[in-house]
Order: sequence, then structure tokens, then C-alpha cells
Amino acid sequence: MDAARARKLADRIQQIVAEMLERRIKDPRLGFVTVTDARITADLRDATVFYTVFGSDAERADSAAALESAKGVIRSEVGRQTGLRHTPTLTFKHDPLPDSAKHLDGLLAEARARDAEIAKRAEGASHAGDADPYRRPETDEEAAEHEYSDEESSDRAGHSAT
Repeated sequence: MDAARARKLADRIQQIVAEMLERRIKDPRLGFVTVTDARITADLRDATVFYTVFGSDAERADSAAALESAKGVIRSEVGRQTGLRHTPTLTFKHDPLPDSAKHLDGLLAEARARDAEIAKRAEGASHAGDADPYRRPETDEEAAEHEYSDEESSDRAGHSAT
């Protein structure tokens, strides 16, 4: 099966499921559910729908149970709207990505706070070496000064040999 068609079908399934949850499924256990992604196997037989639930672990568990009980109705609607000969089976999976993102945001905030603290400590500090540790091309004045000192040292070397 061509991957572009499978991707389009997965996107369509994601839309259908999201609309069904918003408009037609009236289960009181269903919390604030967001359908984040849908993936379908290459043979178009099995679709996995990823979702997140805003709320506590208990609300997440209630929403999972509500999705499981509404699976048949949702699958029927997916079959009706997609017109496939064989409607794919649906599997609902909680998407851990937003939780991971929240954890990463916390780590990034902690790193920013540490960076700010280090920057604060470094404000009054000075460099350990020269202010400018890089070699620069000599000016004419400095070059003349070095020539003079080189002649002096060669004169001394010549005198000590005799």
C-alpha cells in the first residue's frame, strides 16, 4: 500500500475520531480528551489513535474506559465516512508526549535559572590571563622596536665569542 494514502487515511481517522468525541460521544466518564495522532498499518487493517487527557490519573483512567466502550460506535463511523471495504480495528493509546514535554520544560527552566546564577557570579570577575590573549599583526613601531632589540642581542653574541 502506498505510504501517502495510508498517511491521508490516518489523518482522516484522526479527524473523524476527534469530531465523534466532541459531538456524538456523551459518556460522562470522558474527560477533556485531545486526539494527538493516528497511525494505520500498511495493510490498512489496524489503526492506533493517540490521545491525551487533561486532568488527574483517575480522569485519565475514566477517559480510557469511555473510549474503550465507545470504540464500536467510533469504528462504525470511521467505516461509513472513509468508505473502506474493511474498516480498520481501532486501538486507543494514551500519548505520553505532552507529559514528556512538560518534564523537559521543567528541566529547561532549571537550566536557565542555573545559567542566570552563573552569569550573576561572573559579573564582577575578570579574565585570568591577558585581556586579549590573541596574537595580532605588529605595527610598524613594534616591528622597529623588535629589530633594534634583535641587533643588540646579536652584537652581544658576537662579542662574547671573541
